[in-house]
Amino acid sequence: MATGPNPRFMTRADAAVSGIDVGLRQYMLRVYNYMTGGLALTGVIAYVVGTNPTFFQAIYGTPAAWVVMFAPFAIVLAYSFGIQRMSPGLAQVLFWAFAALMGLSLSYIFVAYAHASIARVFFITAGTFAGMSLYGYTTKRDLTGFGSFLFMGLLGLVIAMLVNMFLHSAALDFALSVIGVLIFTGLTAYDTQRIKSMYSALDEAGVGTKKAVMGALQLYLDFINLFLMLLRLFGNRN
Repeated sequence: MATGPNPRFMTRADAAVSGIDVGLRQYMLRVYNYMTGGLALTGVIAYVVGTNPTFFQAIYGTPAAWVVMFAPFAIVLAYSFGIQRMSPGLAQVLFWAFAALMGLSLSYIFVAYAHASIARVFFITAGTFAGMSLYGYTTKRDLTGFGSFLFMGLLGLVIAMLVNMFLHSAALDFALSVIGVLIFTGLTAYDTQRIKSMYSALDEAGVGTKKAVMGALQLYLDFINLFLMLLRLFGNRN
């Protein structure tokens, strides 16, 4: 005699799936919380330094400017090659240090651009980022191939921007800014999906923390670069 699905089996399966969904949501919430906290720290430091001539000159009028410019890259490299060996505590400390240094590095925008236009571009960036990150989180489409294309585009963008530092072409600068917006908009969706796929319910607490911090750093960089590209296009220079 045929029988229906075993209620006990279905209950356990549903409970397992529910547990994974809850854990994934908590993990992604940690990623976004870290990212948002990092952006807030960057913004506050950038505003305080950029609107205070004494602070600004103390950095950009001295060799300290070189430290401010290159120290964030050093931290990103440390994450790229040493995240597996880091303790969760060190990973978090480096993230907040990175966000603070980026605040010092980006303080120039409050000197170069009208404050109202900075606020306007920030909200445009936030809306664009939120929409693309939501798409990356919810889509069933595999964005891996799309990500490979974006990374090649990013490499070309960096090279072209370095070349334009010598050419000083306004037309090329405009084109590169438009391309940059498209690239970082796409990377936001790709990175969100990739960070989501990194989650494992079997991870220890420390491993989960490091994954969340690393994911936050990736999304932080997508947001900042998207913001800067949009600012180049729509910001009102002083």
